[in-house]
This record gives sequence, structure tokens and C-alpha cells, in this order.
Amino acid sequence: MRKAGEPVHCTWIPAVRDLGEALEQLNPELLICAYVSDADAKQAATVRDQLAPQVPLLLVRPQISENDIAAGMRIGARDVISLSASDRVQAVMARELRAFRLERALNTTLQSASDYRRQLQSVLQRSNDAILQVQEGIVVDANQTWLELFGYAEDSAVVGQPLMDLFEDRSHPALKGALVACSQGRWSDHPLKVNALLADGTQLPLDLVLTPGEYENEPCVRIMVPAKKRDEKQLTTDLSDVVKRDTTTGLLLRRPLLDAIGVRIGAPPAAGVRFMALIRPDKFAELEKDVGARGSEQLLAEYATLLKSYLGPNDIAGRYAGVSFLALIERGNSHDVEAWAEAILQRFSENISTVGQRSVHSSCAIGLTAVPVGGASIDAVVADVVEAVKRARSQGGNQIYHLDKADTDTRVQAYDKIWVKHIKSALMENRFRLVQQPVASLQGEDPNMFDVLVRMLDNQGKEVLPAEFMAAAERNDLLKNIDRWVVGASLSFAAKSKPGCLFVRLSRDSVLDNTFTEWLRTQLANGTHTPARICFQITESIAEQYMTAALAQLGELKKLGFRVALERFGSGRDPIKLLSSTPLDFIKIDGALVQDLAGNHETQAAVKKLVEQAGKLKIETIAERVEDANTMAVLWQLGVQFIQGYFVNAPEEVTITDTQTLRTLSPTPAAPAPARPAPR
Repeated sequence: MRKAGEPVHCTWIPAVRDLGEALEQLNPELLICAYVSDADAKQAATVRDQLAPQVPLLLVRPQISENDIAAGMRIGARDVISLSASDRVQAVMARELRAFRLERALNTTLQSASDYRRQLQSVLQRSNDAILQVQEGIVVDANQTWLELFGYAEDSAVVGQPLMDLFEDRSHPALKGALVACSQGRWSDHPLKVNALLADGTQLPLDLVLTPGEYENEPCVRIMVPAKKRDEKQLTTDLSDVVKRDTTTGLLLRRPLLDAIGVRIGAPPAAGVRFMALIRPDKFAELEKDVGARGSEQLLAEYATLLKSYLGPNDIAGRYAGVSFLALIERGNSHDVEAWAEAILQRFSENISTVGQRSVHSSCAIGLTAVPVGGASIDAVVADVVEAVKRARSQGGNQIYHLDKADTDTRVQAYDKIWVKHIKSALMENRFRLVQQPVASLQGEDPNMFDVLVRMLDNQGKEVLPAEFMAAAERNDLLKNIDRWVVGASLSFAAKSKPGCLFVRLSRDSVLDNTFTEWLRTQLANGTHTPARICFQITESIAEQYMTAALAQLGELKKLGFRVALERFGSGRDPIKLLSSTPLDFIKIDGALVQDLAGNHETQAAVKKLVEQAGKLKIETIAERVEDANTMAVLWQLGVQFIQGYFVNAPEEVTITDTQTLRTLSPTPAAPAPARPAPR
């Protein structure tokens, strides 16, 4: 064996009776019985089996046959060898040593894994974090902290039970989607917001953290509610915040609410629109007579909880006066705001509260008004929204009154002349720029796709959002000019940076423009552009209202090699029919549907139907304006392929620039920037 390169050391055992002590003291890797009788060989095998069963035994005979090998293996030897065949001796011994060492390493690894599991289980049980382990939707383990949090004395109350039984129905879709994503290794460290069902029947809002794990050698999903660590600074902040909040609802009191709103509207929004909403329960005085003063406070607390479940991360809400709630909300567009208000209105009308022995049904009136961008007076905006809710109540309640819609013509026209001048000047001086918002995949690799948005720069070089100037551009036939600037800049960027796909919006005016495709052909004439890198998107409402023109324009774009999509899709009259009749590569599911998705089973069913039909037609699906992990989890479960929104990335964080086409002018020091109007 040494000649074969094996560093062996041999110990000779004079008799079988000494073998047991040698096995215990030496820990050998190989036992060789050379030229012993069959009886001694059998006895040696017996001792080996009792004390070191993993050690291989070889028998050495002067001459061997197949019968000798079989006989030796019957008594417990791994093989029988003869020194006359030295090559075979080396091969057999090397084989047995390797097998022994591999088995020993495996056993050591298994033992370490077993020790690790025991230690982990001990840590999980003693952890201050509430931890639950789930396999195939069934709870297999819960630590003491989890049991205490949910109000159970024994783990038998939850172990072996479906996970969903521990949570309220509205939390199920998001939780199911997150479980599937986590088990596939596709869930990042996103907190999932759920309502837990405690042992006493009450509900508790929780933020869950899901990670893949292992339980009893089988994969599982580990669900944790992190313990809140004591933070003196945070404690001071929390104490300061408590005095600003109403004890019944947990919302801001009137004065801190107005202060917070005043600070917020003093700065322009990051993107999208701002609206003020006032929500007032209908006929609350009659309800208070029925349930009493204390019961009415319980109702207000429930209404506040309902409202808070619809607030976004940038929204501000509080108890404004008496039984009404005031909220400042930021959304992508006015359509999203209306969908938000409609969702709250529906939840109020569906909500049945139990006060004592009484079941109480209620509704609400909602007033909406847009918050002007720049120089907004909080007093004027609040006065408008109070007027809006009065009108909603005067018409019987259980409805939304959008004051700005009623007064648009009288409030906006005065600003159009100013905006037209600014827009034309910006086009001539090339004071536009593009920003991009990433489109993320839920099912695979990064697609390197981006949604293109436009910004205008004023004379001071400050950014002007589309919400400020696009309406004036539309009313004054300037959208085609802006569209062509955006398309030209996007083509240049795509040629330079070669993204997977850029989604570029076309307005109604460009859809109806017969010269648009000819202009595009001119842009493509130099041969440097790849049309497939651009996907033109129009809204579902434009496609419905101008079906013939839209089909013709999209068809021509497809012939040129571009991809096409419908955005804000799913809220129209017959989206399924539109899917079948339009030559699409993508649909973008309306953000108004998406923001109500996590807690609305009807919306989930509608979106699932759209996704399934799109899949049959080989049309890829993108969800717009995804803003939280719960929504992403539900979209995962519904089979949506891509998402975009502030949960993925804010559009301002990544800027597209092409120095040849996107020139930013330095501010002109001689002339001050014109005052920016605030369209209502």
C-alpha cells in the first residue's frame, strides 16, 4: 500500500481475544485477517460488528476462487484477496479505504446537521421573535413567542392546522402568493402586511417576514414577526407622536393633521397628483342614538381602521372634525384617486359592525378636490373639500363628489395661455427630459425594460411634472409635438443603450395623426434604430373610443417592427373583446385595479381572467403602480409576469440622458423664471 502511495500504519494483533481492545483504542480504518482459520475469521467479524461495524474487513488467502470470495463475504468480509495479485490487493484496499472515509465524513456531516437542527430549534423556541414554520400550507412548528402573541397555551392548537386559519380572509391571497414565491426562492425580504386572527376572536395587524428554511429534513417556509427592540430615540419619537393622535382612532388630531398637510403641500409631489379627501359617515347622529356614545366611538375606531388599510406610504390622514376624516393622498393620476375613493365607499357600504348585541350597517359620503401644485393654500383646499362632502351629503350620501370635475372649465382656462407659452418655449429650447421607471420580472431574469416618462424644465432648470402641463397641452393641440419629442429621444437612447424594451406613450392626438407613421419611417431611415426595442402604448379608453383609428395605427406600428401595448387596461367596457381584436405584445393592468387588488376578491377574479386570456393569446402582462409587497404577492399568485411602480423603483431615481437630443439649457440670469400656474 505504501508503494501505491497510501500512508498506512499497521498494528499486528496476535490473537482474536485482543481484537476488541485494539478496535476501541486504535480507531482503525481497515481490518485485515491474514491466513487465519474460518472460525477465527468469523469470530473477528463478530467482534468487529459489535464494536466498529463501519470498519471494513478483508480476508487474505494464499489462493482464491469465486467460491472463496463468496464464503468470505458470507461471514462479514468486504472482499477476499491474495498477495499473489498485488495490483488487485492495492485496488481493493484503496477502494475500501475510500469508501470508509467517505462514509465517516458523511456521518460526521449528518451529525453536524443534526446538532445544527437541534441548536436552531432551541434558538427558535427561545427567540423573542415570533416564529412559525410551514410546509405545504400546514403549520409544522411554532415557538412559544408565536403562541403567546396569538393567545394559545399549547402548540397543539396551531401545529397541524392550515396556516390560513390564523389570518383574516382578506390577507389570504397575499399570504398564499408570498408562500409560493418564498418556497421557489423568489421572495426577497419584503414585510407582508396581514391581519391575524387571535385566539379570543380579535384581529391584530402584523408585518410578517418570510424566509425559506428546513424542518425535519424537508423544505419549509419560516414566518417571523420580528420582536420590536427598545430604541430610546424611537421611544422619544413615539411618545411625541402619541400626543398628536386621537386616542379612539389612532389618527392625527386636527391641529397636527393640518400642520403636516401644510408642510407636505408646500413642496411639489415626487410624481403624479395630490388630492384632498374628506370622508364622513352617513347619518351618524342616528347611529349614535342606537348604540350610545361609547358604542359610537367603537364605530369610529372601526371606520378609522378601514381607512388606514387604504392609505399609501406617502398619505397623511387624521380626524378632522367630529366624525369626519381628512386625508391627503398621492397617486399616479386622478383616475387612481377616484378608484381609491370608490374602494373606500364600497368597503363602508359592505361593512357590518357589531356593537354589543346590535349589528350596525353604515355608509359614507366622500368629497374630493385636487391640490394645486405650487403655492397651494391649505385653507382654500380644505374649504373646497368640505364643500364637496356637503354636496355629496345633500344628494343623499353614499357617494363621491369630485368638486374639481364640476368646476374644471372655470378654474383651468385662465392658466392655459401661460402654459401654452411655457410648453412652446420648452419645445423650441429643448427643455424636456426623460426619466425611466424599471419594469421588474416576477418570473425570471431582469428584462431590462423601462417605462418612459417626460418632464419639462422651467427657465430656472427646475423640473415640472406632467400633471402641471399635460392637460393644457391636450386642450391646445400640443400633445403631438410633445409625443414626437419623446419618441425621437427614446429612439436615440435605445440605439445608444440597447435596453430590452422602452415603453413609450402615445396620446390620442398621435393615434389619430395620419402622418405619424410616415414621420417614424423618416426617423428609421438611417438604419441605426432597432424598432423592437420600442413598445408604443396607448390607453384602453383611447383604443375603445377610437377603435378603427387605433387598430390601424397599431397595425402600422407592428409592420414597422415596433411592439405595442395597452395601458390602464381592465377597467373598460369589454377588455376581453379588446384583447382578442387588437394586435398586442403587452397589456398593462390598470393601477386603479392593482391598488385595490390585495383585499378585494372580485378584483382578483377579474384580473385573473384577464391574465388567463392574455396568456392564451401570448400577450405578456404588466401590473401598473405596484406600491407594496402584499400586492406583489397577489400578482405572483395570479400569474402576472411583470410589475412596475414605486415598490420597484421611483422614476426620478434613474435619468435617461442623450447629450445629442436631450440638451438642458442653463438658466438665463437676466430674466427671472415665470411664475408657475397651478391648474385645478
